[in-house]
Amino acid sequence: MIDSRAGTFRILLALITAITLATAGAAVAQDRRQNAPGEFDFYVLALSWSPSFCQEAAERGHAGRSQDTQCGGERPYSFVVHGLWPQYERGFPDYCQRPAPRLDRNLMASMLDLMPAPGLIYNEWDKHGTCSGLGARGYFETVRKARAAVKIPPEFLELAAEKTVAPDEVEAAFIKVNPGLSNSAVAVTCSRSRLSEVRICMSKDLQFRACEEIDRRGCRREQVVMPPLRGG
Repeated sequence: MIDSRAGTFRILLALITAITLATAGAAVAQDRRQNAPGEFDFYVLALSWSPSFCQEAAERGHAGRSQDTQCGGERPYSFVVHGLWPQYERGFPDYCQRPAPRLDRNLMASMLDLMPAPGLIYNEWDKHGTCSGLGARGYFETVRKARAAVKIPPEFLELAAEKTVAPDEVEAAFIKVNPGLSNSAVAVTCSRSRLSEVRICMSKDLQFRACEEIDRRGCRREQVVMPPLRGG
């Protein structure tokens, strides 16, 4: 009886050891590429619904700080660029150069029409831009090209009253006006009951492409609220 138990224990120990080694091997393989600039599979263009962001900032007491341009300026923003994020098929790199090369202030200022908060631009360069394998100017030129490749549905450009929608409706609206975009390449995210972002997956040459992991992380609410543009 003792021998039988010992034999079973040895088999279990061998299985655990094999699984551990396999897992460690996979981790090592991932680590070889983790945070290596330019070594990634695709981009995610994250478009933030600005009215949701500004409402949440006000609720947290953060309005009037680094978001002055976006939430306190004269222009009523709709979708703005949160970032262009290099991604792996599973997971993503970040902060690929420490310290990050200093971002020129004039280059930062040139992006305020798409990313209307200086702090956001600096952070996106440090966290995501350094993983692109591009210099700062090349990275932000790519951000601008990615944004230009995506058309915003007209019903969201001048939203004057609060709108309640299903996440699938928002995806469908983007798919309708962007030929080649499919359900598997776009995801809506939400914060509390508000629409937060639309995330669109793009290849390195900025063509729409499927991204299962991003799609799985989409909002699971049946409906979300889109606050109106400022002044609406």
